[in-house]
Amino acid sequence: MGAPREIAVVTILEAAEKIFSEHGFSGASIAAVAREAGIPKANIHYYFSTKETLYQEVLRRTVQEWLRECEIWLRPENKASTALRAYIGSKLAFSRANPHASRLFAHEIIGGARYLHDYLSTTLREAIAPFGETFGVWMERGEIPQVDPTHFLFCLWAMTQWYADMQPQVTALLGKETLEESDFNVAAETILALVLARKDITA
Repeated sequence: MGAPREIAVVTILEAAEKIFSEHGFSGASIAAVAREAGIPKANIHYYFSTKETLYQEVLRRTVQEWLRECEIWLRPENKASTALRAYIGSKLAFSRANPHASRLFAHEIIGGARYLHDYLSTTLREAIAPFGETFGVWMERGEIPQVDPTHFLFCLWAMTQWYADMQPQVTALLGKETLEESDFNVAAETILALVLARKDITA
């Protein structure tokens, strides 16, 4: 259980993310993932016994990346404006760098979360509880609006993931072929102003 194993698993998951996002769960195959990863099919089965297991791990990996940024920034000792600016920026950066991951997750949810429901209703539900507590502290300090903490988090996720999940619509409406860094900067400032519900967003 050392570095070679970790490298192999990351290689497989990155290849699987691409294949699942392009073909969906039904259209993807372990053989296709193996070709994308440049490794024998048997190597994938060594780490992931079924296509369903591999698919679920790809989705969980995306959620864990999102949660990692939450854990870093959404803490009560941080000032809301500073923390939210950093969190929103990092979340948009992930959407920009990993659009396939975000869209794949969105497709799973739209499809009824068939393969991820248990994880969402247990592990993820428990994981987001501390963030609601942080929002409560910020609300008491008057740093963010008095709203439902869980729905506040939903809004943060929705606004930041939009730029990956709906990228073709965003580029079409902006009249661009692709989104540039400046577009994400404008998005970050807009989202921050909305969640702070005030004009002054200086940290």
